[in-house]
Amino acid sequence: MEWPLIISGFVLGVVSSFHCVGMCGPIAFSLPVYYLPTHKKLVGILFYHLGRIFIYSMLGLFFGFVGRQFYLAGIQQYFSIALGCIILLILLQSTIGKKLVRIKLFDQFQEKLQNIIAIYIQKKQLYGMLILGMANGLLPCGMVYLAITGAMAAGNLTGGVVFMLFFGLGTFPAMFLLTYFGTVISLNVRNHMKKAIPFFIATMGILLILRGLNLNIPMISPSMNNSAAHTVVCP
Repeated sequence: MEWPLIISGFVLGVVSSFHCVGMCGPIAFSLPVYYLPTHKKLVGILFYHLGRIFIYSMLGLFFGFVGRQFYLAGIQQYFSIALGCIILLILLQSTIGKKLVRIKLFDQFQEKLQNIIAIYIQKKQLYGMLILGMANGLLPCGMVYLAITGAMAAGNLTGGVVFMLFFGLGTFPAMFLLTYFGTVISLNVRNHMKKAIPFFIATMGILLILRGLNLNIPMISPSMNNSAAHTVVCP
């Protein structure tokens, strides 16, 4: 059992849920489930979050594979530094409210996702909640990007899936309460929670950079073994 990945993924999810409550609140409040009987409302909301968590797990599978290639190439040290820099860049973009790097194909993909959400948020079938959750899981989100870097740093497919699965489960309690009870969390509380997020993101980025610097500091910057690049694989 990969307890470090489970714990770190879940804790990141819990912290990220403070951000999700503020950013994804409008979608949660707009889910077409509030007219349903209690049991169907519960099923619809669970379908929505199941869709999100499924997409997070699939992202973990993909980016765990990507991270594995870097590990096998023996460049995980530089990879960790690059991930830390990417996180700080994302944080800087969100702070100044302006994209420093624009990718046209990525923008077009996000536009299609928003169209899907606009269509299915008007439908009253329960399967639409699953599609809404999956689309929401692919929307741009700094905390999801942060989780993806954790999945890549895991260095293998299983670790990537486990990390992102428990990241999604960590976001579930607060997001479920939000979608089921509506405005149970006041706007003032949500704003206070959102203010703490940038400091957490910056800390994660700096720790990844320190991890890649091989400073031989236990728990913070341990010595990294790049011997994977020289491993002989028998046929």
